Amino acid sequence: MFLASFFEALFKYDFIQYALIAGILVGILAPLIGTVVVIRRLSFIADTLSHFSLAGVCIGVFLSKLVDWKIFDPLFMGIVFSIMGTFIIEKLRGFYKNYKELSMPIVMSCGVALSGLFISLSNNIDSKFTSSLLYGSIYSVSTTDLITIIVITIIVFIFVILTYKKIVTLCFDETYAKVSGINVNLLQLALTIILALVISLFIDIVGVLLIASLMIIPVASAILVGDSFLNTVVSAILFSEFSLVTGFIISYHANVTTGPVIILINVTILIIIMIIKKLHSSIKKAK
Repeated sequence: MFLASFFEALFKYDFIQYALIAGILVGILAPLIGTVVVIRRLSFIADTLSHFSLAGVCIGVFLSKLVDWKIFDPLFMGIVFSIMGTFIIEKLRGFYKNYKELSMPIVMSCGVALSGLFISLSNNIDSKFTSSLLYGSIYSVSTTDLITIIVITIIVFIFVILTYKKIVTLCFDETYAKVSGINVNLLQLALTIILALVISLFIDIVGVLLIASLMIIPVASAILVGDSFLNTVVSAILFSEFSLVTGFIISYHANVTTGPVIILINVTILIIIMIIKKLHSSIKKAK
C-alpha cells in the first residue's frame, strides 16, 4: 500500500515524473564527479561553488523581475556563476601559491554576501522560496530544467568516456600524468567546469546546504567497499540511487522536504558500512 500510492501518483502527475527522472540523473552525476573530487582532495570546492552558484540564482531572480529575458533564468544564471567561480578560484590560487585553500573561503563568502543582498533586494520572495534554495525543492523541476539536466548528463558521460584513462591517471599520480603527455591544467579546468555545471543543477534538488553531502557521502561509503576506481564509482552510484529513490518515497508519504531525507539515508548507509567494516576487522583480529 505504501509503495502503491507513490507509484499511482508517479504515473498520474507529470511533476513527480520530472522530479524522479532529474533525481535519478543527478544520482548518477553526483558520485561520478564526487569520486574525482574526493580522490583529488578537493571536497571543499563543492561547497564553495554551490554558494557562488546560489548568488547567480538570486541575481537571476532579481533581474528576471526587472526584465523578462530568458538569459536571466535563475537556473541558467546559477550555471554561469558556478563556472565563473571556478575561474575565480584558479586566479586566487595563483595569488596565494603557498595558501591555495584560501581561494575557496573567499569565493564562498562572496557568494553568501551576494545571495543575501539580492534576496533582500528582490520583492515578494517568501520564506518558502528561500527554504527551497537552502534545502532543495525537487518537485519544482520544470520541463526546461529537466532538458538542461539531460543535456548536461549526456555531455558529462561523453567527456568521461573519452578521457577516462586520463582522469584516473590524474587522480592517482599527477606527476606521471604530466610526464606521460597529459595536459594536466586543461584537464583539471575541464573537470572543474563540469563540477560547476553539476553543482548548479543540485540547487533545485537538495539545496545549497546539502549539495556537498550528496556528492561526498556516497563516495565516502563506496571507498570503504570498492577496491578500484571503477568499483568505487559504481558503488557510489548504487548508494546514491538507493538513497534518492528511497528518499523520494519516504518524503512523499511523510510530506517533508526530499533533500534532507536523501542525505540522512546516505549517512545511514555510511554508518552501517562503517559498523560492518569494524565488526569484520574485529573478527579477523580475533582469529
